[in-house]
Amino acid sequence: MASQGEIVFEIVERIEVEPVWSGHPVGFALLTAENTQFAAYYDAERNMVIAQRKLDEKQWSFKRLPTKIGWDSHNNVTMNLDQAGCLHVSGNMHNIPLIYFRSEKPLDIESLQQIPAMTGEHEQRCCYPQFITGPNKELFFTYRDGGSGNGSQFWNVYNDTTKTWSRLFDTALFDGQGQMNAYVRQPVRGPDGFYHLTWIWRDTSDCATNHDISYARSRDMRTWENSSGEAYSLPITLENSGIVDPVPSGKGLLNSLQWTGFDLEGRVIVSYTKFDDAGNFQIFNARLESGNWKHYQTSDWDYRWEPSGNGSIGMEVSMGAVTIENGTLVQRYSHAKKGSGRWQLDPVTLKPIGQAPNSVRLPRERVELDFPNIQSRSARDIADVNRPYESDQVRYMMYWESLPVNRDSPHPVTPPPSMLRVVKLQSKP
Repeated sequence: MASQGEIVFEIVERIEVEPVWSGHPVGFALLTAENTQFAAYYDAERNMVIAQRKLDEKQWSFKRLPTKIGWDSHNNVTMNLDQAGCLHVSGNMHNIPLIYFRSEKPLDIESLQQIPAMTGEHEQRCCYPQFITGPNKELFFTYRDGGSGNGSQFWNVYNDTTKTWSRLFDTALFDGQGQMNAYVRQPVRGPDGFYHLTWIWRDTSDCATNHDISYARSRDMRTWENSSGEAYSLPITLENSGIVDPVPSGKGLLNSLQWTGFDLEGRVIVSYTKFDDAGNFQIFNARLESGNWKHYQTSDWDYRWEPSGNGSIGMEVSMGAVTIENGTLVQRYSHAKKGSGRWQLDPVTLKPIGQAPNSVRLPRERVELDFPNIQSRSARDIADVNRPYESDQVRYMMYWESLPVNRDSPHPVTPPPSMLRVVKLQSKP
């Protein structure tokens, strides 16, 4: 039964794509634009594939691209459209030369061609590709050049007229200066009109060496400033970072657990993890109050998880950004030993004051593969990421199955392929 005010989505249509790789988890992508839908994934033979269909049809067309995935869970595939409707695809990279494809015709995967370079500089050790639509609908591409402990973050901008890429900045946006690298989140647009960005510095490939969660904001993604409104001189380094919380190395800060949200007054809240004074692993929320960061310990768990080592790690704790729902602050959390749910937060102390009722209920697909430890995976439509949930609304999601992470090493036994499905969701009026 739906709770009061809850928006419930039901599956009204399932569209099978094809069997896909299930040996380890890696990010797939779904994108709906106009009356066309694209799915980007790795097929049963590990080929990167782009599938395309019309929304009123169940039949897909396929474009298999000349790159195969190994066992690295970092090697997600991502895509987006430029202003002319041409598709851009990148992925299967973890400190290797750039892998990038672009369609020559709008909304047409048959015309996808591999492009050997964007700018031709700092493209030999690429990873973490992201396509971002800017405030003026321009297409940005950002990626890390280099590895953990020695990397720089570059941004490119696409010219739809000349069909060429150029640097958005004269230098890297973030530079580890050969001693570290920045793990950067995608910018989040706030109610103040700014794009808000966080990152965490890391000294080596060991995730225990994360330190100093930091912050920047921009109105146009071209000029960045710290929380005091002072413009950054580029590149941003540890020395000139606007640090939210100077968490030292080895104190529980994780690059994958950093989120940006906002409170009822529109103030920025940065969510992250670290050890408390007793050495327990906790969720913290830092709020920007009168130009200064005030730190709040939100969880109160008597449990120490000490993430460390190389490769993709299993997550014992996770959380989401602080969001506003029905005039209250809400934060999602999950703990391997303490359970999961959604807190309602006190607007002053950012402490839990109870469990928050569901505001949106999305369906879950049951696991079909009969194989030990197999898990369900999903991907939201890229077009829906910043669109609020509303009643009487259509959405799309993508589901498949895989084994969990294994530090980017092969599992002893590989499961059979799982079926990739796109589902059409309809919310009740």
